[in-house]
Amino acid sequence: MKVAIVGDVLHSRVARSNVLLLHKLGAIVTLVAPPTLLPVGVESWPVEIAFGLDLVVAKSDVVMMLRIQRERMADLFFPSEREYSRQFGLNGDRLKMMQPTALVMHPGPMNRGLEISADSADSLQSVIVEQVANGVSVRMAVLYLLLGGSPLSAENSKVLSDKVVI
Repeated sequence: MKVAIVGDVLHSRVARSNVLLLHKLGAIVTLVAPPTLLPVGVESWPVEIAFGLDLVVAKSDVVMMLRIQRERMADLFFPSEREYSRQFGLNGDRLKMMQPTALVMHPGPMNRGLEISADSADSLQSVIVEQVANGVSVRMAVLYLLLGGSPLSAENSKVLSDKVVI
């Protein structure tokens, strides 16, 4: 499985944990971002790096967009929102380049029109609503277990694993 994680990797809490988990599960992960939005030392992560979405969108099984944190725009991590969207945003044209079975993901909240267009976020390939809903449930379950709750039985665990998109 090939997963492209696109956007503000530098400030993302989602990116690093997803890279590590996806790599452990055997996925080939590509980070797609301008150099200014990649963390120092990223070359030691188990990833490939691309500096444009067009380079990877057609060959990815999953395209996970990350939120651009507009509050950091004053720090000039990229020239303008328009330029960022042109090079790294998932829009209708790029959605058409994707494999028909490829999935669009975004952990939320999203800036429609910046990192992802409305038609991409609402497309049939999008699992964003499910991803966000399941993310809340997964975090609740992890907190429950960390606070001393009982783990699920094997039977209940199997039912959940067949339905969860993280």
